[in-house]
Amino acid sequence: MAARRVPSWFWVTGLTVAAVAAVAALAVQASHGPQPHAPVAGKAPAATKASPHASAAPTAAAVPANSGSGRRIVYSLGQKRVWLVDASDKTSRTFAVWPGTVAPSPGTYAVSTRVDATTGTDGKQVQHIMYFALSSGVSIAFSNAVDGASPSPSAGARTGGIRMSVADGTALYAFGATGTSVVVVG
Repeated sequence: MAARRVPSWFWVTGLTVAAVAAVAALAVQASHGPQPHAPVAGKAPAATKASPHASAAPTAAAVPANSGSGRRIVYSLGQKRVWLVDASDKTSRTFAVWPGTVAPSPGTYAVSTRVDATTGTDGKQVQHIMYFALSSGVSIAFSNAVDGASPSPSAGARTGGIRMSVADGTALYAFGATGTSVVVVG
């Protein structure tokens, strides 16, 4: 008597079920691991184990005094730092950024356009793009590289991208709806 052959759909279904189970198990395991936390203004960050991909968290800096009031995004050119400030003037998050080669002039702007993802002028895939100014014909926008990179612009390139980490880019994009004030200080 000849052996019966198992249909291919049986193998595909079995492998798919196994893959889904493996992904679910890894997701559960990851949810129980350490979670990143942004420094809160006025509190020193807790000591963490060093990682080759993580930079040391700076002590939270105070919002610049000349940055207005109310709910806003504050960007300091000199400190290369952004603050997310709520309606009661409390900082909900602050983080370092990597500016492009063209900077906006100090002043008050508003988020004019939001784009989920595109390719940056450096060829990197970027996401959470929030345009808020135009300077010398160059659009100025916050964004983060999908891979978390903060490459230096090519020599002579005119870029207005203000890059940040993926986690900070996600937080900024959630905070800054179209029309949100952006205050740029020196």
